[in-house]
Amino acid sequence: MFLGPVVFIVLTALMTDEQALTSRLWPDQWNWHNFAEVFARSELLTWTANTFMYASLATIFMLASSIPAAYALSRFRFRGGKAAFLVVISAMMLPPQVVAVPIYLVWARLGLTDTLWPLILPMLFGDAFSIFLLRQFLITIPRDYTDAARVDGCSDVRILFTVILPMARPAIAAVALFSFFYCWNDYYGPLLYAGVDQEGWTLSLGLATFKAFHSVQWNLTMAATLLVTAPVIVLFLFAQKVFIEGVTLTGVKG
Repeated sequence: MFLGPVVFIVLTALMTDEQALTSRLWPDQWNWHNFAEVFARSELLTWTANTFMYASLATIFMLASSIPAAYALSRFRFRGGKAAFLVVISAMMLPPQVVAVPIYLVWARLGLTDTLWPLILPMLFGDAFSIFLLRQFLITIPRDYTDAARVDGCSDVRILFTVILPMARPAIAAVALFSFFYCWNDYYGPLLYAGVDQEGWTLSLGLATFKAFHSVQWNLTMAATLLVTAPVIVLFLFAQKVFIEGVTLTGVKG
């Protein structure tokens, strides 16, 4: 049942335009040139490069900012710590559409609209969901490890890099994949900021436009869909073990 839609997309992508969405479910002839036709009729390579840049930089920035925040919330006892954690949880519940207009005005005044930087730079300030998920994992690591390192003279920064990060690799991999997949599939953000120039579009925005222009050519639409989804499917298949392990272990202890 899970593979049914995928098989349907693959078979339709290899059909002729006349056979697509007919009662004949098996291609009369295998039209591999449909994929070449997608590249010829769109800026797919440019969209792929933009999407990869967006997803990669946003994920790197998210990890660089969220890991220290999660470490502080899980290990340090300070005044206002619980309030800070409540702020993180509250930020998870805030729909992005609520603040879309004021945030757009800020980026417009900075002259960064019509680019993807308004979607990448905010990750330098952390991601609420990633901070929450990492914090839930880090509190499961016994304090004996960090206490022993502190007795040996390690600073908090060294403890983070030499003790915590190696033990938190499953959770880090999980939040990194969550972030990468979200950015790869993000449509709302690029729709707001990418502008009208196709050279700055991502795959999700480009695929929606491609479908609008080729809505009657379902074989090309399915071929484009397969090209867009294949990379993340392959990535998940290779990383599913560490991904599932990270998501599972974050719920061990509250």
